[in-house]
Amino acid sequence: MAVFTEVSPQEAADLLSTLNLGTLQSMRGATSGIENTNYFVSTDRGDYVLTLFERLTAEQLPFYLKLMHHLAARGIPVPAPQPDAQGEILHTLKGKPAAVVTLLKGRNQLAPQVADCAQVGAMLARMHLAGVDYPLQQPNLRGLAWWTETVPVVLPFLSAEQAAMIIDELAFQQALGTTPAYAALPRGPIHADLFRDNVMFDGPTLSGFFDFYFAGVDTFGFDIAVCLNDWCIDLTTGALDPARAAAFVAAYDAVRPLTDEELALLPALLRAAALRFWTSRLWDFHLPRDAAMLQPHDPTHFERVLTLRRDQPWTWRRPDGAPQA
Repeated sequence: MAVFTEVSPQEAADLLSTLNLGTLQSMRGATSGIENTNYFVSTDRGDYVLTLFERLTAEQLPFYLKLMHHLAARGIPVPAPQPDAQGEILHTLKGKPAAVVTLLKGRNQLAPQVADCAQVGAMLARMHLAGVDYPLQQPNLRGLAWWTETVPVVLPFLSAEQAAMIIDELAFQQALGTTPAYAALPRGPIHADLFRDNVMFDGPTLSGFFDFYFAGVDTFGFDIAVCLNDWCIDLTTGALDPARAAAFVAAYDAVRPLTDEELALLPALLRAAALRFWTSRLWDFHLPRDAAMLQPHDPTHFERVLTLRRDQPWTWRRPDGAPQA
């Protein structure tokens, strides 16, 4: 959520007034993230997030904003896009697509424990079920097609050993994508970026998911894998914590039981999720855009994660002894 486009208080106040959200009292730019310009804004009526979209187009954005509206209507705690007098939730500011959404209560849990991971797993399953009847379609724009396009772009920045691994992993994922087992995986709208900093807790209780601007239709298993690779690992080494990982998957499975294909392919999907973020972090690190408060992530973190998922596949078994991955 770095600031790429500077917005003045008056410009923000004018948009908030148009949306009938009250009088601007304060605003500050967010300092994390690398995709959009975000400001936290407060008015005499409430707290909101003002987002200017730096990469997504006005044609792509309705999928994300309407998905958030759809999920909120079904009881999933997500930020609510704010409409203008005509009911439109996509706006324009500084010549760029923009949105204003409600700010979730609470704070991030950056050192999650077993109980936190279980709450995220259960809510993720609820979110997947709530999105099954969402009518709009858009692929995961950071899925296999994007990896195939982007890996060659970042290869010049890699050592021979790194290049060999990323090429081998891409080939593995491309082959996996052609298999009947992969085709049988349940699919629907997924968050695709549900890291620790995209979830809020109000005290000990999960209070919401946010930042849906990587969402797309993909396998539910990929969403699970993205979460496991962040919520349930040691951040220093990238190693999965067995207790947190088991709690996450068990809580998810209790809400939406995993299929045999999902259990069997979970180790491969964990590799896919690691490849996705290693690739994107390499791209952002070596080919950065200008931003007032840009803090690109270290790509070597997900290199370590991918290495471990390849060398030490993780499996899960239901307590009743049903088949595991």
